[in-house]
Amino acid sequence: MRDQDSVIASRYSRQILLPSLGLAGQRSLAEGRALIVGVGGLGSWVAELLARAGVGFLRLVDPDKVDLTNIHRQALYTEADAERHRPKVEAAAARIKEINAGVTVEPVMASVDRTNIAGLAAGVGVLIDGTDNFAARYLINDYAVKFAVPWVFAGVIRSEAQVMTILPGRTACLRCILESPPPPCEDPNCRTAGVLGPAVAAVASLQAIEAVKILAGRTESVLPYLLKVDYWGNRAQQVSTTGVAKRPDCPCCGRKDFDFLEP
Repeated sequence: MRDQDSVIASRYSRQILLPSLGLAGQRSLAEGRALIVGVGGLGSWVAELLARAGVGFLRLVDPDKVDLTNIHRQALYTEADAERHRPKVEAAAARIKEINAGVTVEPVMASVDRTNIAGLAAGVGVLIDGTDNFAARYLINDYAVKFAVPWVFAGVIRSEAQVMTILPGRTACLRCILESPPPPCEDPNCRTAGVLGPAVAAVASLQAIEAVKILAGRTESVLPYLLKVDYWGNRAQQVSTTGVAKRPDCPCCGRKDFDFLEP
């Protein structure tokens, strides 16, 4: 333990100086395990930031290969990866090991669905939303609430982003705020609406901070609201979610109807 503490104290000395974290919190990060669902714009940045922060285990799940159009907003990938059409999880895992050899990375080239989410989420302390569609987010929300696993939701389109931390049983869940997914025609994505690259990195950093709080055991400090930000328009909005999770009419955390998880 002394040798491990020596390595931790040396590598993460600037982070350990934070009274809110300290050596005990950094040890918790080293033992922490995270599932990142999607390693595109949001997930790739979160994966890199958590690896640099010293989170000990990262499971990366994504079915896609690197494309040149990804590079402007996605961390970890290079033009060479795009030319080879390298699987994102493979490229991300290799880059993370170069950044921090002490992190265990498990790449899984797959889409997350109701048949595999339990296996993919097994043994992790936090779920990270790096997806680009609400069907996947509602699936994650159902699993998180049913099995009491914290998760961090985020989305970004154009220059507008939102982020929210869900602590099942303590905070609102996603369906408290948005009961049903928007119709496909009202759910734009980067392919149709565009996205500002730095805005992706900015909101992903907020996700990573929330994940660090959870894995370090500092859940009293997580965001107590849904945060909406327009980085180009210089606007921010806090939507309070305190106590909403106790609403009996929420289909997920209130009535326990896990429609997206259970057939």
